[in-house]
Amino acid sequence: MKKMKFPHQAPPNHEYWTDDFSAKFTRIWIRNKRYFTYCDGNPSSVWGFMNKKTGEFHSPVNHKKVGKVVDITLTSPYSAMLLQLNPLMAAFYE
Repeated sequence: MKKMKFPHQAPPNHEYWTDDFSAKFTRIWIRNKRYFTYCDGNPSSVWGFMNKKTGEFHSPVNHKKVGKVVDITLTSPYSAMLLQLNPLMAAFYE
């Protein structure tokens, strides 16, 4: 099995895992390793998708729909979704 090159390290108390979403895409999940009583386990959400052929990363629209190609340097360890900041918010974000 070929190892995927993933640029982010999992945040504290989190881990990444993948599944084959389709013949073209691998779905990348992020799981919180802490126990939550409201869901009887560890909640997971989709970090993003990776094109198996090109190696490009895509943001998720939801857990079943692949979004647009993203620049991996603009993503966070928590999600491939890009922040849509207005100029005022951008001044305080970084």
